[in-house]
Amino acid sequence: MESTTEKLQTMAGHGKTRPKNSGTKKLFDNPILEALSRTHIMVPISMWLVLSTFLGWYAFTYTDMSTGKIAGLFATGLLVFTLFEYVLHRYLYHLAPTTPKRAKIQYTFHGVHHEYPKDKTRLAMPPALAIFVAGGFFGFFFLLMGEAAYAFFPGFLVGYSGYLSVHFIVHAYAPPKNFFKQLWINHSVHHYKNTESNYGVSTPIWDYVFGSFQK
Repeated sequence: MESTTEKLQTMAGHGKTRPKNSGTKKLFDNPILEALSRTHIMVPISMWLVLSTFLGWYAFTYTDMSTGKIAGLFATGLLVFTLFEYVLHRYLYHLAPTTPKRAKIQYTFHGVHHEYPKDKTRLAMPPALAIFVAGGFFGFFFLLMGEAAYAFFPGFLVGYSGYLSVHFIVHAYAPPKNFFKQLWINHSVHHYKNTESNYGVSTPIWDYVFGSFQK
C-alpha cells in the first residue's frame, strides 16, 4: 500500500501528478515592485538572525536583566511566535474572499503561494516590507514591556527564522530523512489535501490545541 509520504509526493509534484502551476507569476506591472516582491530565502533569515543577535547582546550588555530573565523572555518570544504564525496563517493568509478587496489581499499575501507553491522567490516576506513590519512589532513590544523587548524580540525573530527555514525546506526539497520529514508531511497536507487544516508550519502544536490538525 502507498504510504502517506508517497501519496503527498505525488500530489506535491514529486511523482506523476504535479501542482497546477510549478513556475512563478507576475504580480506587479511595475518592474521595481515586482522585483521587491521576491527574495532569496537566505536574505531575510540572515537579516533576522543578525538583528536578534544584536538585540540579545544589547540585552546582556546595557540592561539590568539577569541571564535567567533574558533566557526566559527569549523562550517566551519563541513560543509566542509559534502562536502568531498559526493565527496569521489561519485568519489573514486564509482570509475568506467575501469581497473583491479581501480577495485581492488574500491572493497577494498568500493565494499566489498556493497557486505556485514551488516558487522559491516568494517563500518569505520581501525584506523591503519586512523591515517596516519588524520595526512596528519591536515598537509595539517595547511599549508593552519596556526593556524586556530586547530579550523577547530576539526569540520572536529566531522563531520567524525557523519558520522561514522549515517553509523553504518543505517546498524546495523532497521529504528529508530526518525530523523535518513530519513537518514536510504536515505542510503538504495543508497544500495538497485540505487547505483548512495544518496551519502551523514550524510546529503542529497549535493545530492540536485548536483542533485543525489532519493526518
